[in-house]
Amino acid sequence: MPLVPPPRPATAAAAPSPGEPAPSALLQANAPEWSVGDLTAALKRTLEDAFGHVRLRGEISGYRGPHGSGHAYFSLKDGTAKIDAVVWKGVLGRLRQKPKEGLEVVATGKITTFAGKSSYQIVIDAMEPAGIGAWMALLEERKRLLAAEGLFEADRKRPIPFLPRVIGVVTSPTGAVIRDILHRLEDRFPRPVLVWPVRVQGEGAAEEIAAAIRGFNALAPDGAIPRPDVLIVARGGGSIEDLWAFNEEAVVRAAAESGIPLISAVGHETDTTLIDFASDRRAPTPTGAAEMAVPVRAELSAQIHDLGARKAGTMLRRIERERADFRALVRAIPGADAFLAAKRQRLDLADARLRPALAANARDSRERLNRLADRLTRRSPAIALAEARARLAGIDHRPRTAIARIVERRRDRLGAQAGLLGALSYKAVLARGYALVRDADGLPVRSAEAAAEAARLQLQFADGAVFVRPEGAPTDPAAAPLAAPPADAPTPPRPKRAPRRAAPEPASKATEGPTEPAARQGSLF
Repeated sequence: MPLVPPPRPATAAAAPSPGEPAPSALLQANAPEWSVGDLTAALKRTLEDAFGHVRLRGEISGYRGPHGSGHAYFSLKDGTAKIDAVVWKGVLGRLRQKPKEGLEVVATGKITTFAGKSSYQIVIDAMEPAGIGAWMALLEERKRLLAAEGLFEADRKRPIPFLPRVIGVVTSPTGAVIRDILHRLEDRFPRPVLVWPVRVQGEGAAEEIAAAIRGFNALAPDGAIPRPDVLIVARGGGSIEDLWAFNEEAVVRAAAESGIPLISAVGHETDTTLIDFASDRRAPTPTGAAEMAVPVRAELSAQIHDLGARKAGTMLRRIERERADFRALVRAIPGADAFLAAKRQRLDLADARLRPALAANARDSRERLNRLADRLTRRSPAIALAEARARLAGIDHRPRTAIARIVERRRDRLGAQAGLLGALSYKAVLARGYALVRDADGLPVRSAEAAAEAARLQLQFADGAVFVRPEGAPTDPAAAPLAAPPADAPTPPRPKRAPRRAAPEPASKATEGPTEPAARQGSLF
């Protein structure tokens, strides 16, 4: 579309006069003036109106992953030119084929301009690899990466149940695949089937297939909806683009993580997708998956009948063999007379030997009894008793004499100890006119200083004790008046003897200096 300048007021054309500028200069002077924004907007409208949406084939260049805003920026180039490309954040998450450096793709989008750089660019809405070779290269690269993680290892694969109670099918509910599976199951061995409807190609198909596999695994074994014992992920044939959903990483990981054994039946026998490597079994067709899932009921019935007949025949042959063996054993067993003849002979021999043995035993017992009677006669118990009584009478007076002597010796020893106690007792000293001085607690008072400090004292005499108060001692009004204890009052316990003090040095050895006057003896009454 040609660029149209903004309208200008019309002016009358006049012939140039001498000295005036040429007509070309007048035309340039009359050219309209554009602002940068107006020109940019006009270019943008012209470019978008002329091209709109296009399919552009080229190689991705300069891709470094999503920007911080979530958008992706890169370029598409071929051998002669290069164009900037942008994928908005919302579109990038929905792309079946994510951008990758060096990948040749066919991008569908809108041609527009970017005023900030005075350049044009394509805003991509969809993108797919360019040609079968690109698809296969991408498939091989993804297969290598997933295999490196161990998702295709043989030891991860589990056996398919022989006769599942419930079968789960992940496929399109409207295609011929589900009808083929149900028809084949009905022919072989009818089983309850749970169908999880999904899209099997196009945008969002991979996410629905992965969610269906994980949804079946999330069912509780004893829940309202029974949990399948085996899963079938099926789709009919198609091109590599049509089957690409089963090559997506999300589907492969869901199949590898499935706790339920999974059979993949995608495409025809010659079609191979990545889910075939992650599944536990691969079926060439959806009908083949149904054949793998259940056995043939008629064949099972025939096999059971054959096994039952073989079991019955085996049991009959065993019984006949046991019967023949038993008859042979019965014929080999001897008769009752032959079996008891030896027993009777041994019994007769024992009876013949029993009588002489009993007679000899009685004879030996009689002789032993006679010997005991002779010994009893020679050594009568009466004689032994008389001898014991004589010995007892001979020692009758000895214990009494010994006990008397012991008592006498201990009496003499006790008298000596009593005399020693009387000589050493403080009471003997009190009897000679001395007195024992104790404080209020019953402890002996050994110095005049201690006696002066006591509140009251106890004087113990030979015939009793009295309480006294030292002169100058403080009077306690609450204390009871002094009274002499009765004569029959018990003597306070004797305190422990204090260690002996060293004797005072003589006056000649006194230290130099003035001599302190001796303490005055206070009156006790």
